[in-house]
Amino acid sequence: MIYKNSLEGISSEMLKGFFVDWLNPPNLQTHLNLLKKSSKVIIAIDDNTKQIVGFVTAISDGVLSAYIPFLEVLPEYKNKGIGKELVKQMLIELEDIYMIDLCCDDDLVPYYEKFGMRKSNGMIFRNYKMQSGR
Repeated sequence: MIYKNSLEGISSEMLKGFFVDWLNPPNLQTHLNLLKKSSKVIIAIDDNTKQIVGFVTAISDGVLSAYIPFLEVLPEYKNKGIGKELVKQMLIELEDIYMIDLCCDDDLVPYYEKFGMRKSNGMIFRNYKMQSGR
């Protein structure tokens, strides 16, 4: 597995198969755009197929705060330590930031606690008509 914090040489065609459970998933170009416009990104590439198999993004002011909106691993690559490595590398990328926040479902709390994160309250709003980004 190759991990990169750059999108150099990455095309939208390398992003097939993500957003599995989404009712209105973003198309491949929108997915590439969200990666490009993120403050930080780490991607996992299968060194045999050259396909992106996982990614994590962060949005940050670059001073005190960062938010991790996406961690995704393709279903066939789950439970192989890829997500763990993506989060680990993102936390290194953000090590000079005071607060790093993310929202997750209750069943994922133990996963993120392994990285030293603590459960907190949060509020969200979802505009599902814009879920695809179009």
